[in-house]
Amino acid sequence: MQVIDIREFEEEFVLYFGGKPKRINAYTLASSLVSVADAVKSANSLINPGYDVEVVVEAFGEGSFKVKVKTLYNGAKNLFSKDNLKVITLSVIAAYVYQHTLSPEIEINVIVNKEEVVIEQGDKKIIVPREVHDCVKEVEKSEKFKQSISRTFEAVEKDPNVDSIGITPRMDDESPAILISRENFHLLSEPPEVEENQRFVIEVADLNILRAILERGNRKWEFVWRGIKISAPVLDDNFFNDFFAHKIMIAPGDSIRVKLKVYQAKDEDTGIFTNNRYEVVEVIKHIPRMKQAGLEI
Repeated sequence: MQVIDIREFEEEFVLYFGGKPKRINAYTLASSLVSVADAVKSANSLINPGYDVEVVVEAFGEGSFKVKVKTLYNGAKNLFSKDNLKVITLSVIAAYVYQHTLSPEIEINVIVNKEEVVIEQGDKKIIVPREVHDCVKEVEKSEKFKQSISRTFEAVEKDPNVDSIGITPRMDDESPAILISRENFHLLSEPPEVEENQRFVIEVADLNILRAILERGNRKWEFVWRGIKISAPVLDDNFFNDFFAHKIMIAPGDSIRVKLKVYQAKDEDTGIFTNNRYEVVEVIKHIPRMKQAGLEI
């Protein structure tokens, strides 16, 4: 599985234009770079109030066509210290583009940990620091930011010689870490859809077992998670295979470490998402309380 750590994009990244080698329409390049710069400035105004950011093109590279983009920050003297500066604006851009061009046809797994958010789709995994993830949620509320990103993809969509666009940390990368094919340009070139009222996240969780249903199906187990009672079916066939092969014996008071799929609904008044149902999609580890004992079904 390819692993992309979004921290690699903090101060600079390389824009990759796939198509005819070593050539690109000047208008396409100029429009794309201006729109990227507008998006960076818009995001930075939310992430780093009091700091200006300059977007510079540092180098051109060989390949289909590559441009290195770098950010330079300037703070207001005597008002803000360097400790306040978050050099993550380009990371936020990269994470936003990746998350909004994920293939709609392939299942997405999102694992939320304390320090990072892991997004898995197909053979690719992207690691997003929580600080960057939280900032992405903030910039998504900015119409100016979203319009700037849209204009970037509109420019390449209008150029038939560009068959893909990518973002990668280094000029000498043979292929971009994040690559968007022409067929997915519309996911960002078109106006973003209004956020739906339903979503789900996947978290790694330790669940204390109150009541086990040791048979396959959608009947719900009862657990304690973070001090509250929840009910959820266990949908991991491998777990049941091990149980029926007597590799695992479950007793009251045992725990399981799982990937917990948390379905959430947005409150119309507050805009806050709250949990409304759960599913255990994978059992990572069985944790006996003391000595294992069989549980009669």
